[in-house]
Amino acid sequence: MVAHLTNPITDGAEKDFNKPVPACAAKAMGPEQRRDMATRVLGGKESASQAARENQVSRKFVGQQTAKAKQALDETFAPPGDAPEKILFYLPVTKSWIRQATLGLALTCRGSERGISQFFDDHLNYHMVSGTVHNILTDAVSKARAQNAAIELDKVRDVALDEIFQAGKPVLVTVDAQSTFCCLLSLEEHRDADTWGVRLLELGERGFNPQTAVADFGPSLRAGLAQALPELLCRGDVFHVKMDLTEASILLDNRAYRAVERRSSLQNKQARQSRSTGRLDHSLTMKISHAQREEQEALTQADDVRILFDWLFDDILAIAGPPHADRQALFDFVVAELRQRLDSAGDACQRIGKLLANHRDDLLAFVVQLDHELATLAQQFEVPLSLVRDLLQHLATSPNHPDYWQREAQFHQGAHGRLHELKPAVQKLRRQTVRASSVVENLNSRLRGYFFLRRHLGPDYLELLQFYLNHRRFPRSDRAERKGKSPRELLTGQEHPHWLELLGFQRFERN
Repeated sequence: MVAHLTNPITDGAEKDFNKPVPACAAKAMGPEQRRDMATRVLGGKESASQAARENQVSRKFVGQQTAKAKQALDETFAPPGDAPEKILFYLPVTKSWIRQATLGLALTCRGSERGISQFFDDHLNYHMVSGTVHNILTDAVSKARAQNAAIELDKVRDVALDEIFQAGKPVLVTVDAQSTFCCLLSLEEHRDADTWGVRLLELGERGFNPQTAVADFGPSLRAGLAQALPELLCRGDVFHVKMDLTEASILLDNRAYRAVERRSSLQNKQARQSRSTGRLDHSLTMKISHAQREEQEALTQADDVRILFDWLFDDILAIAGPPHADRQALFDFVVAELRQRLDSAGDACQRIGKLLANHRDDLLAFVVQLDHELATLAQQFEVPLSLVRDLLQHLATSPNHPDYWQREAQFHQGAHGRLHELKPAVQKLRRQTVRASSVVENLNSRLRGYFFLRRHLGPDYLELLQFYLNHRRFPRSDRAERKGKSPRELLTGQEHPHWLELLGFQRFERN
């Protein structure tokens, strides 16, 4: 007689074959359940075996949770002398956070790809090759390009143009002077008139039509601007001329110092000769006389150039000054005197004098519009034009000047009680008058910090960099209206999310 044997394992498997496999109980437990289980075991209310049976988990899992709870209690109640460094907050490091940190290190901290890779390896024990860093930056380009193209440029009023070079290739730069918004950041093979004209016409498709432009005296830049915007008058850049004249003044000062040193050296040599022989060397006496004449000429030349230089920039090319016709006459006189002194100082100084003589109207172009705006304000507030012009000069002086408040009282009388309205209008006009491309030079100085890390640039990298510069909010500024706002917000007057959120990331926020 054969007994029928059953296999409980296989029979059970056949009976439960269609039932769903139960989920892992340990993974299903929430943080609060794990905490309560660990505290009951630590408090002796139940053993590890009981906790494992009740929660349908292994004893190993119970031991791990108990160890975490015990470590937290030990750190909380440890003596002050032996306590570990206080934990400020916990940071969930995800792949999204890694990508955000990579963009921040590259754009905010100006880190190189290898430097970013080394940072993660050193500080987070997270290995990332430089190629991955490059891919993360590249993936953000498409969204950055879309954000750049979506911004209309019809509110650009005053624009500054310039060129910056990287590895022998030009990068064309165009910046709104009021908001510092970068309208153009383009790597090109050439910087001729056609290239400038094409890029400016492309900006015109987005509403780019400024009222004023300021640039240096590069012929290609100005020719391209004339092709794209023939009705726009390009003002001469006062900044570059000031830098050139400063360089010439330093050159003449150094020449005067050398003349003083040469004369002093000859006199010391004559004194030693007199002490040793008891008589003067006639050949040295003639050399000393000649050196004294050269010294006097060099000192006079350097002092004259410095006086004319200050006169030119503190009075003639300053925002507050005489009318346009008077400035033209003063400009011609000062430049004629400067050329007499610069032409004999070498080719570099001679070139500066020639530049000033050939570009008088370009350098004084801002005065034409300024005079028109001042006349409009005088008519609007029904005050004499001379009072508005004097008020513009008054705003350029310090309130600590002894005569400042006396002049303020005189303006109150002359404005017939409307000075509180006229003064802000003149101050606004003073801030909005553009006579130099210093805003684009400031941008170029920031660009060099990025270009220095990369020998070769590409349009994708410049697209991402332009997006960051236009959407990063200024933490501080000399102008109160710019603090805490981005160039895009200043240009459009509309707020926008953080630049990381515009790229599709969710920023980390502490509880």
